[in-house]
Amino acid sequence: LKGELKSLREDLAELVETGKAQKIHGGARRPRLMVAEGSFNERQATESPAKIRIGRLLSKAVTPGETLFIDTGSTTLAAAEFLAAIPGLTIVTNSTRLAERLAISGSTAEVFLLGGRFHGDNAETVGPETVTQIATYQADRAVISVAAMSSSIGGWDASHEEAQVARAMIDNSHSLTVLADSTKFGRRAAFKVCEVEAIDLLITDSRASGSDIAAIKQRGVEIWQ
Repeated sequence: LKGELKSLREDLAELVETGKAQKIHGGARRPRLMVAEGSFNERQATESPAKIRIGRLLSKAVTPGETLFIDTGSTTLAAAEFLAAIPGLTIVTNSTRLAERLAISGSTAEVFLLGGRFHGDNAETVGPETVTQIATYQADRAVISVAAMSSSIGGWDASHEEAQVARAMIDNSHSLTVLADSTKFGRRAAFKVCEVEAIDLLITDSRASGSDIAAIKQRGVEIWQ
């Protein structure tokens, strides 16, 4: 009996670690889909050191002169001051906070701010006009943040409109870099952003699950931690 209980606990731990179950008092349940995230300020305060490290790593991946699509997110915003030190960038974004942060940080990048319906909490533009404008640009790299990351089914977002923007940026870029701190693994969200195989570079932090990292690497994705 003790052996069976030990095996059950180990199986449960593996399911929780891989995001296939959510641990609750007295047992486990299937993780619920995220249909909304907390406010931008709440997300910005969560895992702040990890997001800063991810931002610093991103700046090491980006080379002078690149053209970047960058979507709205607390993790992409954390990268702004590091990107500001890279000369010759062209940045196309739907985030007014990112554009402002780049300017404050002394960036010499050419910044193109996408129009569309303004969403106040996230300080972003979204909607059909935004997606249409994205198609008038081509970028070397799309830098995308996600609300949920799965080693088997890819990146997901809790917002339908933000997912549409992210997909349009990916479709008009030569490569895809996804930023996801360790809390994004094991979550489930409703709106697809990308398949695992579409990701060229995944930047996360050292606390990301070893099994998730190994599974993603097996599918040809470069990972920086």
